[in-house]
Amino acid sequence: MNTITVIGCGWFGLPLAKHLINQGFQVKASKRKVDDLVSLPQLGIEAYQLDLANVTSDIKSSSLFDADAIIINIPPRLRRGDSDYIAYLTKLKALMGTRQYQKVIFISTTGVYPSADQTVTEADASTFSDASTTLLQAEAMFLGMPNSCIVRFSGLIGPKRHPGRFFAGKSDVSGANMAVNLVHLDDCIAAVSLILSSHDTLPIYNLAAPMHPTRGEFYVKAAEHLGLTPPEFNQQQQPNKVIDGQLICRHLGYEYRQPNPLKMLDAC
Repeated sequence: MNTITVIGCGWFGLPLAKHLINQGFQVKASKRKVDDLVSLPQLGIEAYQLDLANVTSDIKSSSLFDADAIIINIPPRLRRGDSDYIAYLTKLKALMGTRQYQKVIFISTTGVYPSADQTVTEADASTFSDASTTLLQAEAMFLGMPNSCIVRFSGLIGPKRHPGRFFAGKSDVSGANMAVNLVHLDDCIAAVSLILSSHDTLPIYNLAAPMHPTRGEFYVKAAEHLGLTPPEFNQQQQPNKVIDGQLICRHLGYEYRQPNPLKMLDAC
């Protein structure tokens, strides 16, 4: 495997691409806006504009999709009311055509798991809402492809994504009992890199740090870490869902770089 294409070179895709360059791979990557492409060649990344809302003839004839492996990292933005996610992915899959990739990695989310008092594994996804239905439909588009792997990220934190602002200064916040399900950028990069280099991968892996402090503990300390007013939680409890991210450890021998969300605060 020599050439890797990264579709979506943003908060996760860019540092992943830089890591892959350092590993000796040739990396092609896409950004939606042409103005955002300028810095990529300076990093050794072959840059392409790809706006799935307006696919041009240039991208259809480009070599963006000619690679040994492809990583698809397109945020669904469902909370913002974006209803075009499946349409965009349909266009993307058409652009991929009949190419045979050594690895197809699709970045998804643990938003496919309903809120319930239980520990959830990769087998517990369900269509409990419009958003989860869309997410699972998106996964299914790539799950059946040869050499594919779905990676479900938990809540993302890292540089420029410090969680201390989420609840800072708020009062009467419920769910202090709930487990925090987070994964640091360092682990997103390391785990996806491991999957790329592994031949015998399972169809789906969760990524979630193995330690799960409560929201009441974590978000108070996160706000204090930034010097902000910590949130005040009420006594109303909510379903305590825990994302199990250990399958990748058991199957591929992965070790989390950032296992403790409380210590992740120093790496944001």
